[in-house]
Amino acid sequence: MAKKKKAPTSNTIALNKKARHDYFIEEKFEAGLELQGWEVKSCREGKAQLTDSYVIFKGGEAWLLGARIQPLPSASTHFVTEPDRTRRLLLKRRELHKLITAVEQKGHAVVATALYWKKHLIKCEIALAKGKAKYDKRETEKERDWNRQKQRVLHTDNR
Repeated sequence: MAKKKKAPTSNTIALNKKARHDYFIEEKFEAGLELQGWEVKSCREGKAQLTDSYVIFKGGEAWLLGARIQPLPSASTHFVTEPDRTRRLLLKRRELHKLITAVEQKGHAVVATALYWKKHLIKCEIALAKGKAKYDKRETEKERDWNRQKQRVLHTDNR
């Protein structure tokens, strides 16, 4: 008797919802992530956080700062587990150059927006973003509330 495969669950490991609140997302990129074995196991358990994470460029490479991958309690004792260590992002040279030139402009930043599985690999979605002012954040919130109210009215009218 053949074993049945489990139903595919969500490929998303972690989201950075705060990035959409604090920035205007201009362009998204998919980057590979250089991880250690214990980090992959922790990501399988969903122990990753991207809140307040961002990307810096040093030595012609991209590095992810502020991402937290909590080690499992069953992690081996002979590994030094650093949950907040900087991790190298794997990007194509063209994408890397595009991001570096954009960040040199005033007001632009590169933030991590999501961690997800792509087949057996962990990918990080990074976005080129421009910071929002306080009034922009309020305007976005008002628009979201208005859209929510509009959907409620349409939903009740269709019954």
